[in-house]
Amino acid sequence: MSTTQLYTKYTRVWIPDPDDVWRSAEIIKDYKEGDKSLQLKLEDETLYEYPIDLQGNELPFLRNPDILVGQNDLTALSYLHEPAVLHNLKVRFLESNHIYTYCGIVLVAINPYEQLPIYEQDVIYAYSGQNMGDMDPHIFAVAEEAYKQMAREEKNQSIIVSGESGAGKTVSAKYAMRFFATVGGSASETNIEAKVLASSPIMEAIGNAKTTRNDNSSRFGKYIQIGFDKRFHIIGANMRTYLLEKSRVVFQAEDERNYHIFYQLCASASLPEFKDLGLTCAEDFFYTSQGGDTSIDGVDDADDFEKTRHAFTLLGVKESHQMIIFRIIAAILHLGNLEIQGERDGEACSVSSEDEHLSNFCSLLGVEHSQMQHWLCHRKLVTTAETYVKSMSLHQVVNARNALAKHIYAQLFNWIVQHINKALHTTVKQHSFIGVLDIYGFETFEVNSFEQFCINYANEKLQQQFNSHVFKLEQEEYMKEEIPWTLIDFYDNQPCIDLIEAKLGILDLLDEECKVPKGTDQNWAQKLYDRHAASQHFQKPRMSNTSFIVLHFADKVEYQSEGFLEKNRDTVYEEQINILKASKYQMVADLFQEEDTVPTTAVGKGTPRISVRSARPAFKAANKEHRKTVGHQFRNSLHLLMETLNATTPHYVRCIKPNDEKLPFKFDPKRAVQQLRACGVLETIRISAAGFPSRWSYPDFFNRYRVLMNKRDLSKNDKRQICQTLLEDLIKDPDKFQFGRTKIFFRAGQVAYLEKLRADKFRAATIMIQKTVRGWLQRTKYQRLRRATLVLQRYARGCLARRLAEHLRRTRAAIILQKQYRMLRIRRAFQRIRNATLTIQAFARGMFVKRIYHQMLIEHKAIILQKYVRGWLARVRFRRIRAAAVVLQCHLRRLRAQRQLRALRIEARSAQHLKKLNIGMENKVVQLQRKVDEQNKEYKLLNEQLSMLTSAHSSEVEKLKKELQQYQQSQRGDDNQLLSLQGEMEQLRMELEKAHGEREVIEDSHGKEKDLLRKRISDLEEENALLKQEKEELNRRILCQSEDEFARNTVEENIQMKKELEEERSRYQNLVKEYSNLEQRYDNLRDEMTIIKQAPGHRRNPSNQSSLESDSNNPSICTSEIGDTEDVIQQVEEVGMEKAAMDMTLFLKLQKRVRELELERKKLQTQLEKKEQERQKSQVIETKTQVTPEHEDFAYNSLKRQELESENKKLKNELNELRKAIADHATQNNSSNDMQDSYNLLLNQLKSANEELEVRKEEVLILRSQIMKAAQQKDMGKNMESISPNASWPNSDRHVDQEDAIEAYQGMCETNRLLEAQLQDQRREHEEEMEALRNQVDLMQEELEKQQQAFLQTLQLSPEVQVEFGLQQEITRLTNENLDLKELLEKLEKNEKKLKKQLKIYMKKIQDFEASQTMVPVERRSHERNMQVAVQRKEKDFQGMLEYYKEDEPLLIRNLITDLKPQAVSATVPCLPAYILYMCIRHADYINDDQKVHSLLTSTINGVKKVLKKHHDDFEMTSFWLANTCRLLHCLKQYSGEEGFMTQNTAKQNEHCLKNFDLTEYRQVLGHLSIQIYQQLINIAGGILQPMIVPAVLENESIQGLSSVKPMGYRKYSSTVAEGDSSYSLDEMIRQLNTFHSIMCDQGLDPEIIQQVFKQLFYMINAVALNNLLLRKDVCSWSTGMQLRFNISQLEEWLRGKNLQQSGAAQTLEPLIQAAQLLQLKKKTSEDAEAICSLCTSLTTQQIVKILNLYTPVNEFEERVTVAFIRNIQKHLQERNDPPQLLLDFKHMFPVLFPFNPSAITMDSIHLPASLNLDFLNKV
Repeated sequence: MSTTQLYTKYTRVWIPDPDDVWRSAEIIKDYKEGDKSLQLKLEDETLYEYPIDLQGNELPFLRNPDILVGQNDLTALSYLHEPAVLHNLKVRFLESNHIYTYCGIVLVAINPYEQLPIYEQDVIYAYSGQNMGDMDPHIFAVAEEAYKQMAREEKNQSIIVSGESGAGKTVSAKYAMRFFATVGGSASETNIEAKVLASSPIMEAIGNAKTTRNDNSSRFGKYIQIGFDKRFHIIGANMRTYLLEKSRVVFQAEDERNYHIFYQLCASASLPEFKDLGLTCAEDFFYTSQGGDTSIDGVDDADDFEKTRHAFTLLGVKESHQMIIFRIIAAILHLGNLEIQGERDGEACSVSSEDEHLSNFCSLLGVEHSQMQHWLCHRKLVTTAETYVKSMSLHQVVNARNALAKHIYAQLFNWIVQHINKALHTTVKQHSFIGVLDIYGFETFEVNSFEQFCINYANEKLQQQFNSHVFKLEQEEYMKEEIPWTLIDFYDNQPCIDLIEAKLGILDLLDEECKVPKGTDQNWAQKLYDRHAASQHFQKPRMSNTSFIVLHFADKVEYQSEGFLEKNRDTVYEEQINILKASKYQMVADLFQEEDTVPTTAVGKGTPRISVRSARPAFKAANKEHRKTVGHQFRNSLHLLMETLNATTPHYVRCIKPNDEKLPFKFDPKRAVQQLRACGVLETIRISAAGFPSRWSYPDFFNRYRVLMNKRDLSKNDKRQICQTLLEDLIKDPDKFQFGRTKIFFRAGQVAYLEKLRADKFRAATIMIQKTVRGWLQRTKYQRLRRATLVLQRYARGCLARRLAEHLRRTRAAIILQKQYRMLRIRRAFQRIRNATLTIQAFARGMFVKRIYHQMLIEHKAIILQKYVRGWLARVRFRRIRAAAVVLQCHLRRLRAQRQLRALRIEARSAQHLKKLNIGMENKVVQLQRKVDEQNKEYKLLNEQLSMLTSAHSSEVEKLKKELQQYQQSQRGDDNQLLSLQGEMEQLRMELEKAHGEREVIEDSHGKEKDLLRKRISDLEEENALLKQEKEELNRRILCQSEDEFARNTVEENIQMKKELEEERSRYQNLVKEYSNLEQRYDNLRDEMTIIKQAPGHRRNPSNQSSLESDSNNPSICTSEIGDTEDVIQQVEEVGMEKAAMDMTLFLKLQKRVRELELERKKLQTQLEKKEQERQKSQVIETKTQVTPEHEDFAYNSLKRQELESENKKLKNELNELRKAIADHATQNNSSNDMQDSYNLLLNQLKSANEELEVRKEEVLILRSQIMKAAQQKDMGKNMESISPNASWPNSDRHVDQEDAIEAYQGMCETNRLLEAQLQDQRREHEEEMEALRNQVDLMQEELEKQQQAFLQTLQLSPEVQVEFGLQQEITRLTNENLDLKELLEKLEKNEKKLKKQLKIYMKKIQDFEASQTMVPVERRSHERNMQVAVQRKEKDFQGMLEYYKEDEPLLIRNLITDLKPQAVSATVPCLPAYILYMCIRHADYINDDQKVHSLLTSTINGVKKVLKKHHDDFEMTSFWLANTCRLLHCLKQYSGEEGFMTQNTAKQNEHCLKNFDLTEYRQVLGHLSIQIYQQLINIAGGILQPMIVPAVLENESIQGLSSVKPMGYRKYSSTVAEGDSSYSLDEMIRQLNTFHSIMCDQGLDPEIIQQVFKQLFYMINAVALNNLLLRKDVCSWSTGMQLRFNISQLEEWLRGKNLQQSGAAQTLEPLIQAAQLLQLKKKTSEDAEAICSLCTSLTTQQIVKILNLYTPVNEFEERVTVAFIRNIQKHLQERNDPPQLLLDFKHMFPVLFPFNPSAITMDSIHLPASLNLDFLNKV
């Protein structure tokens, strides 16, 4: 290909430009050999004649086609030269905002001076595991390549970050370390990174300073080694520093500052702990004020100092050491302010002993004042014979002081670095490491001194290593492809390095001159001139004798020799050091101790020959004769660094500073070119251009350039042969390309030539297509015009004919209209006259008739009036007479009634009052009379006996008479006593009558007050009802007015509530996930501890129990708090968010109520125990007859309790209906009628529930009162029985004796006490009732006032606000009422449970009592019990229960869980293990064995966890146990006995419910386990799918023919690219999805869970594909968009085929669909921008802009997206409130729901297969 073929018309070239460095131009005339100039047209349309040197034939650089501009890799450009590189970087940086670009193995990073969202955690995950070159250039890609090579090749790696000050080296190194900390994750990865980052404020404070180019310039280099163990987890780090710029301590140039720590300390001098330092502001010290301004804009030195102190503390530096560090820094400042006074013409000098700064310096460092004062101005000369003390000149003293200050700071710097390394050190053995070198780049200033010389020397060494490494990689690539290659002539900077470091080089001569006693900088410069004048890399300036020029690889630099010797010597006198060694502060003395040996540490196991030593210069002795110079130390440390780098695999990052103003995204071409030359990027380009820089694989080349092939070649099957034939035909020079094994290698410019041929072919085809299409368009246009003309003529002629016909028709019609009109007018005039005449006649005749009729009517009415008036007068007279007679009768009858009333009152006072008073006494008198009669009868009998015995016993008669007389006398005294007792009884009767009167008065007043209160309450209720009616009417009106707005607000609130519910579920399940991770981690640590503790050989796990077991070791079967929590969670899942919000508040109340009920239960338990003790005592005394009433009472109470239980269940059902109604109201509120109906239903149900609860409450109170009355009656019966023997009256005469009277008196007293007690009880109840009524009235008044205020406020608001306010009030009221109902219902349920429990206890005790009464032998009872068991086992029907022995439980778990394979039960009922486990649980419940239930469930959960841990990557096993765990959870709910879970049960299934235990706690544990299994299932499926997603969705060519329009390929330098890598297709991914679906369906997993699984998987497909799209430039094209849309449609079709369209999986693909549409849309006009903004609603602004920036045209006919269009898009999208993240979190997991799914299978229909080996299970 000749020059004339390249430099043709329309070809674009690059020409030099003084402002932009290079400028683009277009050739307007073909170039011919021998032309002296080239005719060009610049971009601004101006013509330019470019002169050509005929001798050198140097033509301008050719410009790459636009299709190649913006490449990720600079070496992929066809034309490789400086302007192409600069333009590519500029386009990527300014137009696409890409700051990273590859240049072969080098990553070029341009500092954007702006925070970009490309360093988040998700970006790290996106680059992790990717090959270098697959994704867009990034610092994470370089770090991933280093980490991958370290893990694969087990070789240490290095990342070399270089660049100018302010180019972003430190930030790039920090991001690389962050990547390693994230990818190499371990238990301490963040700790190591945190410590390294904590060292940054310290190192910036003591090693960074403000320069003219950077406000925070690092004035030292550092190499950080990050250590890894055998599993490649971070275990520690180490830092080495290089060439601290010590001269900055004593000197700063204009507009520069000293190290930050000095200014930070001065800014904090006012703190109390720093008062002793003697510091003031920084302007007062010489060492901090030489540069002028001591402050930096936007930097707070005091705040930075606090961060520095905090970092010291984090790294373990003691407070005392910190204070000594600050004292040393303050001492350096005071040392710089010493006033040195010259003497004897400057030959001697001194320092005043009263110098304040000298005193501060000595006190701060703890040294002797006089010695330091002396040796600052004197020096000691030691000879063989004697020692001299000599005074120093003023210049020497200043230099010695400065050297001492630099030496102190350097030693302090090294001490701090050592302590940082101690904090980062680890005791774990290091297996390998990755080093990050953050070192200064090539520097050149107006005045270059010793520091710049050392920095450029280090860059020469690094550039040499870089060149050799690049050359080595190029050769390896050629050898791998088996193509012939020759040595590439590249720039070798070894001569320049020899000039510096070889024998008698610059450093050797410098060291030699430093040894000369009278050596000067001028003498050393002269020696350089004499020795190296002939060197090609050394020059002498024309105008100076003290400077020299070195030609470095980047540029030639002129160095000023002044100060070289002093800086190289770094002279510090031994006497001054000895004084510091004797400091009273141990730390100050330790800083200056001699180090005789240099510690060494091995870099790692893989490199035993390389030893890594401390980079700190070895300070052997203070004596200058034996001390190494700074240059020698730096050369040794540099050699050590190069050995370390050569022993590792290097990776290069070159940081570029785009402008000196630090403006974001501003590109200065001059500064960029200068840095590109200095950092070796252009040298890499030159090496690549010298060989074969462009490389294409055979398939890519075939697809790209198949348009240049003929049809005969395309018919061949061998693509390699086709490509060879094509190239041999197109490129005649065989040296311009080479054929490798897998690639074709091209020289520079050949790909551009092929692109030109391809474009010409397309252009010719386009012209042919345009010609044909234009001809067809013209012919079509002519035919269309001809047809239109004929049609127009036809229509015009028809129109004229129709006009004529219309005219004739209108003329005839006009004549007819005239005739008819004239006739009509005459006829109407006649009719009008005739009608007027008839009307006049009619009205006249009617008037005469009306007059006659009115006269007759008046006469008739007068007669009627007369008749009625006469009748009225007669009736009035009759009424008056009758009224008088009635009045007379009334008076007479009243008089008679009054007389009868008086008589009746008199009679009532005399009889009835006495009857009332003597009601109690009459009974007593009757009793006494009866007893007197009986005594009289007995007395008569005795007299008869006495008369009969008188004759026989005459002697005894006299004695009896005497006794009788005595008895009669005593009887008289008794009569007197009886009279007194009768008086007392009368008095008691009076008091009793008085008490009765008081009681009647109180009852009357009570009744009146009660009636008054009831009346007042009824009035208030009526008023309240009226207000409620008015309020409901107003609400109804408002609701009617704002029906649409209410519905819309309700829908929005429901959506918000659903979102909040999803977030709450997500947080809950994330907690479960974290819990499972912690549990897994705990198990791993426990296994490791077991392995460590146990001896080698036999190992076993100590236990299989998980941390969940600790939560369920001793579960309470009927505890309330966990059960209530489960109920609340279930309600949230079933009802919705609105109900969940109400139930969560209810849950808080219920928890509090549970505690109160628990205390009440304990109190009742103690009372019950006391009652039981009393009852047992009474049972011993009572007879069998007394047992019968107790049984009757218990039977009555049990019946009453059963009724209450049934009523409570009814209330539960109604409450569930209420909840459903509320949920339906929240979710289906679509129309006003539905809303009003549901609202009325809600109110009615609430009212009925309130009434029902009141009735139940009264029944409970009645039941309690009956129980208490029965107990009191028993006690009273016992007391009466104990009293009855003593209450019998003795025999007496008619007269009452003394004992009878006493007993009567006691009875009266007892009666009075009872009456008083009754009165007090009634009074107390009356007071309590009154107080309750008053409180109720007050509450109702307050509520009424609140309602009135709310009503008045509502009337003042707008209609919309009234609606909202009314809804809020109504919702609040309903919530409160519902909460009250909940509390009442909960109380009833708790009481029901307590009564059930007490009833069980009573029944059990009654049975025990009956058993104790019946004397049955123990043997007989046990025999009967055994007989009962035997009878149960002989039942023929299977009851759906499985019995097993306790010792068979491990065997059951092993056969049914641990060793079970899913294939073993594939032919049986799905989820068979879950059914078997439930039948075992049911049997344990049936026999009431809580320990067995607890043990079985705990073992089941632990067994499932063990299986999942063992098969952590088996999708089938995980899916199998997810299905079984969910089924077991459903069974526990379905057969729990709760009404909400039994709605779909059959009668047979209801018989299989649990009877004794409430397993709510275990349901919650199984729910947690299900969540863990689900998350494991998603992780397994995601791990299988993730490698398929990008090849199948983005790279797979499902539509044939699109590969020819793909963008050009990129060079991949990753060594992980295998030759035979198989790419996944979309069909393979769909087959994998089919496998997942069939496995889950076959194993009986719930359809809802399957839908959630695929929703999660499709979200991951969307996130991974979209993230990859956002990080890859090669897939952002129109063809990829079409291919991507087709692939997504295939996935959507698969969802429809599997009936999963309702799962929401298709909606998760929406961002990817919109990205594909964005790639296919037009991107030019503002209308296109609006269309994009309206279409891409699921993409964030950053994602849209990123895709537009990445969009790559596939050929030259396509246009790039302009920057103006992107700015227009950003303007349209600026109102969006999008999250800042660029990438999607593909690890995000949606919250999973496990809806209740009851089974239709009954337990008795399940068959146990023999393959399970469950013969030990017995069917019950």
